[in-house]
Amino acid sequence: MRHLYVNGTWVPSASAEGIDVVDPATEEVIDRVPAGSPDDVEVAVGAAREAFGAWSATPAAERGKLLARAAELVEERAERIARIIATDLGAPYGIALKVHTQMPAGVLASFARLAETYDFDGERVGNSRVLKEPAGVVGAITPWNYPLHQVVCKVAPALAAGCTVVLKPSEVAPLAAYALAEVFDEAGLPPGVFNMVGGLGPVVGEAIAAHPEIDMVSFTGSTRAGRRVAALAAETVKRVALELGGKSACVILPDADLGAAVKAAVAGAYINSGQTCSALTRMIVHRDRYDEAVGLAVEAAARYTVGDPFAEGTRLGPLVSAAQRERVVRYINRGQEEGARLVAGGTERPLDVGYYVSPTVFAGVAPGMTIEQEEIFGPVISMIPYVQEDEAVEIANGTPYGLSGAVWAGSEARAVEVARRLRTGQVAINGGRFNPMAPFGGYKHSGVGRELGTYGLEEYLEIKALHL
Repeated sequence: MRHLYVNGTWVPSASAEGIDVVDPATEEVIDRVPAGSPDDVEVAVGAAREAFGAWSATPAAERGKLLARAAELVEERAERIARIIATDLGAPYGIALKVHTQMPAGVLASFARLAETYDFDGERVGNSRVLKEPAGVVGAITPWNYPLHQVVCKVAPALAAGCTVVLKPSEVAPLAAYALAEVFDEAGLPPGVFNMVGGLGPVVGEAIAAHPEIDMVSFTGSTRAGRRVAALAAETVKRVALELGGKSACVILPDADLGAAVKAAVAGAYINSGQTCSALTRMIVHRDRYDEAVGLAVEAAARYTVGDPFAEGTRLGPLVSAAQRERVVRYINRGQEEGARLVAGGTERPLDVGYYVSPTVFAGVAPGMTIEQEEIFGPVISMIPYVQEDEAVEIANGTPYGLSGAVWAGSEARAVEVARRLRTGQVAINGGRFNPMAPFGGYKHSGVGRELGTYGLEEYLEIKALHL
């Protein structure tokens, strides 16, 4: 049984309960972590509160240097951490290295630089001086689908801002968070500045969200769980940042490069086996080019080889758990029951062992179908035809979510014109790459607040005006 990380040391949980960590490719138990308790949260929050005064008073440049050292350590250990993530989550090793490990190392380094360069107290407004001060003790609750990146997106800006942190990583894929805790320990963070209490959401997560000595809670996960976190946090009027679900659309206009658009949309849907909140799971294509697009999507899906995360050529690993596989299978069955046409993939197991689902494509999907409205979190694409541009925009905006999206057109200006009409937090224009320095977050049921870059840092700052 692993331990918790509290007040600068590894300590056993007050609870004797544990949670098995399962390799989703082999279905074998590979580790065991504590199922923490409210008592563990109490101790961790006390340590974070005790450390806050000194850490918040530490010059920002010194905080930045410690974060920079942590980023260096993640880079040095990137191959080992990537192997942990490939085993724990099931991501193909190449993706585990580049996306799941090296990208968060870069994000960590970016907040190290921001800590050194951001103007925390220099802004003037008339006769007033505006100060930006750390929000206090932060509770960070993170999901399993990007088990290092999502932690870094919260912990790095909080520490850069001068906050102290109590982290609850997902119990489903927790081992990357343990690797990061080891990094912070070796980097020399003072005791109590970073604390980690693992366990179940309804136990540890709720204890964090409700704790009166936590000043802010930042949560990433499902919209349902986000509502619960926000309700608990409201009792103590703490700050809340929520990064929740998505049902993102790729709108392909008639004059777009159809081959490039479909290829990119399929990639945007299947990355991380579709277990991505910003996945482009809806492809909205003009009726005149719809059949051609469906054919291209089927061809593209066939190139996503399902297999062992460590096998050369694997492009689609398993889903994270048996429960997640069952969830995705239910949605695929529901899509067929409601009249959508299965043109690739389906519910049949592609391998005898492991929580795998074949890359799946549905044609003939109508707005309002369950698979068009709800977040599936698996490698499932819904292809929806349209006739008029206004109809395409209406379909794209026609879910409760607004996290991400994409627009393809014959010109950048044309794509931007349509993108501005989408009620979503970010839009890729003709294949524009993800930018980890740009703000990430959503509209509507996709959340509250932003992560990454300056916008992510400012989520963890309070604003004070001095009238001179």
